[in-house]
Amino acid sequence: MIGYSFMGAAHSQAWRTVNRVYDLPARVRMAKICGRDAAKVAEAADRLGWDAHTTDWRALVTSDDIDVVDICTPGDSHAEIALAALAAGKHVICEKPLANTVDEARAMTAAATTAAAAGVRSMCGFNYRRVPAVALMRQLVAEGRLGTIRHVRATYLQDWIVDPQFPLVWRLEKDKAGSGALGDIGAHIIDLTQFVTGQRITGVSAVTETFVKERPLPGASSGLAAEVDGTATATGTVTVDDAAIFVARLDDGALATYEATRFATGRKNALRVEINGSLGSVVFDLERLNELEFYDATRPTAEQGFARILVTEAEHPYMAAWWPPGHIIGYEHSFTHEMRDFVEAVATGVDPTPSFADALQVQLVLDAVTRSAELGSQWTDVEPALAALAV
Repeated sequence: MIGYSFMGAAHSQAWRTVNRVYDLPARVRMAKICGRDAAKVAEAADRLGWDAHTTDWRALVTSDDIDVVDICTPGDSHAEIALAALAAGKHVICEKPLANTVDEARAMTAAATTAAAAGVRSMCGFNYRRVPAVALMRQLVAEGRLGTIRHVRATYLQDWIVDPQFPLVWRLEKDKAGSGALGDIGAHIIDLTQFVTGQRITGVSAVTETFVKERPLPGASSGLAAEVDGTATATGTVTVDDAAIFVARLDDGALATYEATRFATGRKNALRVEINGSLGSVVFDLERLNELEFYDATRPTAEQGFARILVTEAEHPYMAAWWPPGHIIGYEHSFTHEMRDFVEAVATGVDPTPSFADALQVQLVLDAVTRSAELGSQWTDVEPALAALAV
């Protein structure tokens, strides 16, 4: 694994757990972790459960005792690492968004397609697909329980940079992060809604805003939990969006609205998706991760109303391996499910999902949103992923 901060810790927990929870056709050995700081990566290896550590990712991805490379770094290094790992014949799982640009994502997808022909697998880590309630949501849509999909509403609200004295961490720099709230959290709801509905976003009209344009330069801590230092005097320019809002049309005719912001004061990690169809509606709220709200319009009028489904039964997706009904799971379990699906796919010779091509399609939506906002909210078509690969 390359990277050991927030996502590195989440992925490590999943790698430690996956074979202890699920009976899989292969066993995972956490061989080596890589980071830029020798002392910090050594500490991370001990704390997170890795056998060894290094500061040389190039040597790691060509090492004979490595089968899988897990990329948990900032977006500016995804393409270089993934291309090298695939060329070395390593299976790759890469955190989202896949890359910082469409060109990078296109190159990564082309390399993944070539590698797949030789049996080398790759996947992008959109972990919310693996929340059991989201998987059940997709199942209800696929079974036709909602009828024709007409509306999609998706929001992802956070507030961790509301304070203008919060430092200029890497997520606020375009050259490292690619974009701001749009790519960081907007990518999640783009992928999630397309996954649940089975439809692709074909066009958008967008606005973006950067509310705080200058911030103090960061100290040693530069993650989501970086401390606010009111005494800092040197500042730098924020080069990404703080918030993005867009309307969209899906390829089967549904209308959709999306909002991604890190300035929703009081909202810590509030992801919510609602799907309205001709026969019913379904709602998922990440702050109630084990639940769905389901409205079945085919029931008698006197019995209609949103019903709460507690997604903890053994027949619900992923849940048979966990606890008795009613015993809830949490955020970290989505990563365990992600690694379960990845290991199973690699071990059985199946291409895992979401593929790099799926992630490229999300990147094309992000690009269309950015271009629309730059053009004063002009309606902007989303380039199909297959057409992007043909360029």
